[in-house]
Amino acid sequence: MRFCVLGSGSKGNATFVESGQTRLLIDAGFSGKEIERRLLSIGVEPETLSGILITHEHSDHTRGAAILSRRYGLPVFVNDATLAAALPVLENLRPRHAFFTGNTFVFQDVQIHPYAISHDAADPVGFLVNDGERIMGYCTDTGAVSKLMHHRLSNCHGLVLECNHDPELLRNGPYPPSLQQRVRGKTGHLANEDAAGFLAAILHDGLEHVVLSHLSESNNRPHLAQEAMNVVLEKLREEHGKLKPVPVISLAHQDRVGEVISLVGRGG
Repeated sequence: MRFCVLGSGSKGNATFVESGQTRLLIDAGFSGKEIERRLLSIGVEPETLSGILITHEHSDHTRGAAILSRRYGLPVFVNDATLAAALPVLENLRPRHAFFTGNTFVFQDVQIHPYAISHDAADPVGFLVNDGERIMGYCTDTGAVSKLMHHRLSNCHGLVLECNHDPELLRNGPYPPSLQQRVRGKTGHLANEDAAGFLAAILHDGLEHVVLSHLSESNNRPHLAQEAMNVVLEKLREEHGKLKPVPVISLAHQDRVGEVISLVGRGG
C-alpha cells in the first residue's frame, strides 16, 4: 500500500491511496484540473483512479469530486446526509455509492471502514483503508478525540492526522472571536497538542508513518506542529527509557504535493 497527501488545508484537501489495482482519492477538494495536475506529478494518470471517498460536505473536501466522477466514470462513496448537505456541488455523480457510517464495505482490493468524527458537518467521517496486510487511517476535520477514534486508529500502519492550529496563534490571530470559537470547539479542528496527545495514546510498533495535515495557514506553523509531536515523543522516551520504534512524521502542505509513502506492514 502507498499513499500521498496531494494537498491539505482550508483551501483544499485530497489524498491518494493505492493498493493492488485499487486507486482511491480520499476527498477531492481542489478543482478537477488541479487534482489531475497533482496526480500526474506523482506519476498517476487520473483515468486509472478507481473511486473517490468523501469525508464530509465542506467544499474544501468536495470541490472536484463531481467533475472527476463524470469525466472518468468514477464511483463516489458518500453517506446520505453528506450528499444532501453537499448539493449542488455533488450533483450528477456517475455513479454514487452510499455507505453507512460505522459499517465496513469492500471495494475491489480493499476494505473501507468509515467511522464517526466530531465536526460541524452533517455526518462527517474518517476512513480506514485495509488491504489485509496494511491499514491506512485518515483522520482530519475533527474537534475532539473520542474513544471510537482511539479504537479504530490504534492498529494503523500509516496515518493522516489533523494538526490544525496553535492555540496562542489562534487567540492572537486574524480570526474574529466567533470563528476562533468554532475552530477550537468540539466540532472544530484539533490543536497541535491534542493531536500529539492522541498520537501518543495510539502509538504502537506497527505505526510506520504519520502525516500531519490540515495545518492552518493563519493559526499554525509547520515547526510548531512538529515540535508538539517531538515533545510528546521525548516525554515517552523519558518515561519508558528506550522507546519502541516510532513512526516517521512528516508534514502535508496546502500548496504542494507531499511525498509518496509506501507501507510495508510490519507487525504491531
